[in-house]
Amino acid sequence: MTERKIIHIDMDAFYASVELRDRPELKNQPVVVAWDGPRSVICAASYPARQYGLHSAMSVTTAKRLCPQAIYIPPDFTKYRAVSSQIHNIFRRYTEQIEPLSLDEAYLDVTDYKGHLPYARDIAREIRTSILKETGLTASAGIAPNKFLAKIASDWRKPNGQFVIAPVQVLDFLHNLPLGKIPGVGKVTEQKMNALGWKTVGDLSKVSMSVLVHHFGRWGYRLFDLAQGRDDRVVTPERNRQQISTEITLDNNESLQEIARHLLELAEVLVQNMQRKGLQGNCITLKLKNTQFQIYTRSQTYSSPLPDAAALVAAGKDLMQRMPDDKALFRLIGLGISDFYQHEYQADLWSPEHSC
Repeated sequence: MTERKIIHIDMDAFYASVELRDRPELKNQPVVVAWDGPRSVICAASYPARQYGLHSAMSVTTAKRLCPQAIYIPPDFTKYRAVSSQIHNIFRRYTEQIEPLSLDEAYLDVTDYKGHLPYARDIAREIRTSILKETGLTASAGIAPNKFLAKIASDWRKPNGQFVIAPVQVLDFLHNLPLGKIPGVGKVTEQKMNALGWKTVGDLSKVSMSVLVHHFGRWGYRLFDLAQGRDDRVVTPERNRQQISTEITLDNNESLQEIARHLLELAEVLVQNMQRKGLQGNCITLKLKNTQFQIYTRSQTYSSPLPDAAALVAAGKDLMQRMPDDKALFRLIGLGISDFYQHEYQADLWSPEHSC
């Protein structure tokens, strides 16, 4: 069986980098892409801003406390989509097997590449060079035999770098990898794993599937595969996105009443993601996970789209009322939107109060 060659391309601070490219006088300044409003959240932060702890999805209120001198630029998604289109045109010179994750990142399967470059790392380097030359922006890349490893690798030498995990290097690479690098392992889960004596992915790889399933339910099957470096998911071009969702793994467990306070933050992120893709949806789903890793979901379909964060929060609160209130404590809350149709956003629909 031929080993797959997967590249994960991730633009560096994409929205902020586009703005800095067009406003070079702001170079080396803490720049934040967000509407400047008390209920807004950050879309992107420049690397100087990140030195103050600022990051995407953080509330602007918190950001201003951490970095009062930050410069705020309202997002221009029409411009970002145009730049993203340029980048995807570059991808298509090397493969049609492209799975976009957002405007600024994608998986590429170059297993069947027939061009002039002998190795996937050379393809990734040429792609990054072309992106810089044609858009003035830098990108980072991860090269590996599957999507799980490629995504981890793309973050290894950010910004403007790339990292290769060859098939023969997989187990050695994973041996000392912190458990928090596994997608879905938040602070609470990592603490639980640490309490069980597991500190690294190498430790996890020695645990039987039955033990993982005992502690983490169905997710234990996935953890078992990832700990061995296995991920059979294929790169799916132009995938039909069935749901856009976001979730928060809490630092401390919370009651049903306490966890409701996170709905606004989740709703703001969903608005941001819908706006990026030009979508609106009619169906909202609320997800909760308790301390025993039991998952509860409730959904509601409406006759018209949910247009903004306020509508999403109201719908989320309605779904919260349908959750069993058995005095359980919860460690995760998620919100999703589905039943989409294409929609061209109007500028006045997204007021600073409700947008990212």
